[in-house]
Amino acid sequence: MIITSKFNPKIKELSKLLADKKFRQQVGLYVTEGIKPVNEAIAHGLTKEIVCTPEHEKIFPFATVVSESVFSSISSEKTPQGVMATVKIPDTEPKAPEKSCLLLDRIQDPGNLGTIIRTANAAGYNEIYLINCTDPFSPKAVRASMSGVYFNKIYCGNSNEILTVIKGVPLICAALEGTNIFEFAPPDKFCLCIGNEGNGLEKEILNSAEYKINIPMENTCESLNAAVSAGIAMYLLKNK
Repeated sequence: MIITSKFNPKIKELSKLLADKKFRQQVGLYVTEGIKPVNEAIAHGLTKEIVCTPEHEKIFPFATVVSESVFSSISSEKTPQGVMATVKIPDTEPKAPEKSCLLLDRIQDPGNLGTIIRTANAAGYNEIYLINCTDPFSPKAVRASMSGVYFNKIYCGNSNEILTVIKGVPLICAALEGTNIFEFAPPDKFCLCIGNEGNGLEKEILNSAEYKINIPMENTCESLNAAVSAGIAMYLLKNK
């Protein structure tokens, strides 16, 4: 049977999961969309429910099938691929990192956050601490993470909670007054801290830093995008 109404309870729930952070937190689910992300979620046993259009019914035989118009009405994509799935939000109470990790302070753009999560997964920073950031499980952040959100441990909290949990791990803060990153030798285990797109890191974090580093730039460039800065720093520090 194909669902053809936007008012079907299942469709209304999906729509709310895509739009409402509080509802995602309440039910403990988020939505991933697209053939590759859904297949990766299935391969790792992460999906709760799959929804697809009739053209994908044979590929996803256990999916709930909906009409093209219904799928398009709830999709967050400009050009929907016709498949999405609900995924359980991991129940991750903040705990001390096992390896070098990443701390993100008040990152507000979901595209930036997702890109940083994607890069962290690629570079081997599998524990990410978020202080008052945008929702990592919003559709735009999930999409930008390119499945990185599946594989990283993402811990959310306020400054006091996170700094308490990572106490004892040297903080390396990205800051304008820091040491040139190309001349800096990091410790074996550290926490790289990246701040808000416009205001950088809050003072409490900067004051807790053992080290401060910066990425040198030409005088004609005032700053780098937060995701770009994070990516450069993650790779340079891991390869010292």
